[in-house]
Amino acid sequence: MKKLCIILLSLLFFVEAGAQQIPRFNPDTVKTITLDSAVNIKAKRLSIETFIDAIINDTSFYEAFRNMKKYTFIAENRVFTYDKKNQVDGKIYRKIRHNNDGPYKMEYLVKEDNGKVYKKNGKYQLYTVEMFDYIFMNAYNTDFAPASAPTKGKKGGNEGYKDKLKTLIFNPGRPIKGIPFIGSKTEIFTANMRQYYDYAFHSGTYLDSIPVYRFKVSVKPDLSKWTKDGIMIKELVTIFDKRNFEILGRYVDMKYSNMLFDFDVQMNIEMNYFDEVKLPTKITYQGNWDYPLKKEERASFLVLHKDYQVGKGK
Repeated sequence: MKKLCIILLSLLFFVEAGAQQIPRFNPDTVKTITLDSAVNIKAKRLSIETFIDAIINDTSFYEAFRNMKKYTFIAENRVFTYDKKNQVDGKIYRKIRHNNDGPYKMEYLVKEDNGKVYKKNGKYQLYTVEMFDYIFMNAYNTDFAPASAPTKGKKGGNEGYKDKLKTLIFNPGRPIKGIPFIGSKTEIFTANMRQYYDYAFHSGTYLDSIPVYRFKVSVKPDLSKWTKDGIMIKELVTIFDKRNFEILGRYVDMKYSNMLFDFDVQMNIEMNYFDEVKLPTKITYQGNWDYPLKKEERASFLVLHKDYQVGKGK
């Protein structure tokens, strides 16, 4: 159960720098969206329900990750770990060519490590970094490029963990069963949970050229501290392409504490089009988490995907 909590909490996620970021070095300094103004709901014939339904029913975000396995591309991965004063004490840099021109292979173009990265036995100091390595270093063979969509059937062991992670990433707003004190807290679009949130959407421009809507769900500022502390998802932002209403980005800000664990996480995922095919381009993570009898883990990641080219396959 501890491993499951770490996997889900250290990789929870989603597109705005205005949220309450952890006060330390942030490797992501690229601003990708500029906002115009609040949208007139009546004139645009949009409503809160329009956006919520699109988030719940969308499959294109998930398909974009699956589509990576059809391409050869370059991934630049930066990982930073921190001490208790939020000073960088470990760095990892990888530049990887995911080559699908023939049988798939992963080629390290650059591989650099500095500071407190590994234990004496060669394993990573932080389990967060170990999971990052497993999930993101090899995008072709990971949970983000699976053979099938998240399923509702019961599964055990690692398969069950993977399905919970997929649900959280690709179907935000749905409950995550099997995690004590957490499962229902992700279900933010229920009638009961909506009373705690404000909803707003703005018109904007993404990557200087793509017209978008930014739909923001955030905790109401006038709630009592006790109520706010009991709400796990503090902010969820989703970026929609105006032209086809597909999702181009997600940002999530989450914070929660109980007797079992304590975490503060922000994660962002962004996409772009390559020959009209939507593919992931940026993933960022900032997170602190702690649980009994283990060292507190503090880390941030920046993942950039570029130079996508359709692979020739096997």
